[in-house]
This record gives sequence, C-alpha cells and structure tokens, in this order.
Amino acid sequence: MTSTPSTPETPDESEPTSEAQTAKGEPPASEATPEVTTPKGEPPTSSAAAAAPTSAWRRVHLMARPRATRANAFALLLACLLGFAIATQVRQTQSQGLEDLRQDELVRILDDVTQNGNRLDDEIAELESTRDGLATSEGNSPEAIAAAQERADTLGILAGTERATGPGITLTIEDPDGGVDAATLLDTVQELRDAGAEAMQVDDVRIVASTWFRDDADGVIADGASLERPYTFTVIGDPQTMSSAMEIPGGVSESVRSKGGEVTIREFSTINVEALHTDSSPRYAQPVPEPTDGSK
Repeated sequence: MTSTPSTPETPDESEPTSEAQTAKGEPPASEATPEVTTPKGEPPTSSAAAAAPTSAWRRVHLMARPRATRANAFALLLACLLGFAIATQVRQTQSQGLEDLRQDELVRILDDVTQNGNRLDDEIAELESTRDGLATSEGNSPEAIAAAQERADTLGILAGTERATGPGITLTIEDPDGGVDAATLLDTVQELRDAGAEAMQVDDVRIVASTWFRDDADGVIADGASLERPYTFTVIGDPQTMSSAMEIPGGVSESVRSKGGEVTIREFSTINVEALHTDSSPRYAQPVPEPTDGSK
C-alpha cells in the first residue's frame, strides 16, 4: 500500500494571531480605525468642509489679536502724552487774552489804538469842515472851487485826459518771434488793473476803460495805433504789488514766456504817464436825470 504523505496544516492567513500583531506593533484588527475614502468626483463630507474655513479664520484671529508687548505699550504711552499736550495747547490758546501780555506789549497796543483814534478824529474834523464850508458858501468860494478842481483832476486821470505822476513801474515785453498777440496785451492790462494800477499807457497810447486791442499783419493795434516791439507799459500804482502780481504762477510773465517772449519790470518811486486819450462825447449814453421832489 502506498501511503499518501500527509499535508501539514497551515494556519488561516485571514486570521492572524494577536500575538504576531502585537509583536509588530500593530493594533489588533478589531481596534484598527477604519479608513474613510471618498469616491472620485464627490465633495468631502460636511464636517471636513466646515473645518477648513474655521481653521483659516482661527489663524487670522490669532494673527490680529493684540499682543501685550513692550513696543505696543510704549506707543500707547506716546499717543496719550501727545493727546494731552494738544488739548492743553488748545485750552491755553482759547483762554489767552490781554491779561497774559507783558506790560510793554500792552503799552504798545494802547499807543497804536490812540494814534489810530487821533488820526480818524482828524480826518472826521477835516471832512466836516469841508462839508460845512461847501454848505454855507456860494458856488465861487475857495472851498467849492478847490473841491471841484480835485474832483475834476480825479476824473481826468481816470478818463485819460490828464497827465499823471506818482510811483509805479515800467513793464517791457520782448517779442522777437512775434508770438505775443492782442489777447496777451489785454490780459496784461487786466492783471495790472487787478493789482491796483491807477493810470497806464502802452507805447504812446493812453489806456482807459474803452481801450481795445486787435491783431494785425504787422503786430498789434491799440485804439487804432500800431504798437512797436518791444511793448512798453508805463503804469502808476504800488510798485511792489504790481511787480509781484506779474510774476504769479500762470500770470503775465509765464504766459509771455510760453509764447517765446520775455518780461522785464523796473520799479520807480516817481514815474510819469504823459500820453493822453482823446475825449469824445458818447453817442448813446446819457446821464440819468435827477429825481424831482415826490418822485420815487
């Protein structure tokens, strides 16, 4: 008889012994944490999705949370001191008055007030005296003649029918390329008037309220007369004020330079405006008649 060799029995591999697992450091099969897998194309579970933004906001909160450091405490102290100093200065400025001034400052203020009061009293007395003299005298009295002459001189200077003298400037516009036009000269006149000019002429043309400028093939024409380059303005007024006004940004000097010209200003303690304007009677304008008694 042939005997069939017996096959040794092998342990079931699907059921490993607990001793072997313990030896390898692995937990028993019954205690292992099951692995959760998410099929492809499906979003993660709600708990995992909510955990991500919560963790991000927590990190932002931790970063923005103030920390009690020495630098932050020092900055807070400086801010408090600065606020206290500003509040104290404002309170002192609001409450400061004459009681805080020194004796010499009070004396100077009192002298200024007294001098201004005396000057105003003298002007009032002079004007009242002139008024009384005109009211009680006849039309040919010295007071009436002097007042009328002063009024006539003022109107003559404004109308350009009288020569004028006084402090002022000369303004010369060099224009080698011919870029300065009539509009530029008119702007110059307006700027001078705004700066307090009382009488002026350009070349030999007296400038008055009716003066006009026009471009011509040979240059610029003013009140029918051709102006020659360089254009020279003679102006009576406060020299420093007019000189400063011509040099303001965007003013006359800058406008002339942008057109290839150049402006030269000279100040004088006394200057003469000799050109005269031909007086002509108005064709259309008439004075308003004086209202009669009882009329509104």
